[in-house]
Amino acid sequence: MHEHRTGMCDFTSRYRITRLVYFETTTNPIAAIAREKELKGWLRARKIALVEKDNPKWPDLAEELMLKKAEQQILRCARDDIRSSG
Repeated sequence: MHEHRTGMCDFTSRYRITRLVYFETTTNPIAAIAREKELKGWLRARKIALVEKDNPKWPDLAEELMLKKAEQQILRCARDDIRSSG
């Protein structure tokens, strides 16, 4: 995410993409690639409808994701500390 936001990726720097407005998660890399290919084949209007279904005001979701990730890391460290001290 950092590389995309700072323009280190060709696509995002070329088109000046700075906001994350939609994402999906999976633990299966093959499914992720298949889904990405599926979405790339959609018309723009269908992609916009997909974004607006879950994110109608189009705020940047990257900060929220990074905050959740940081919170998860803090919780993980706290659990590890409790286990190691017990």
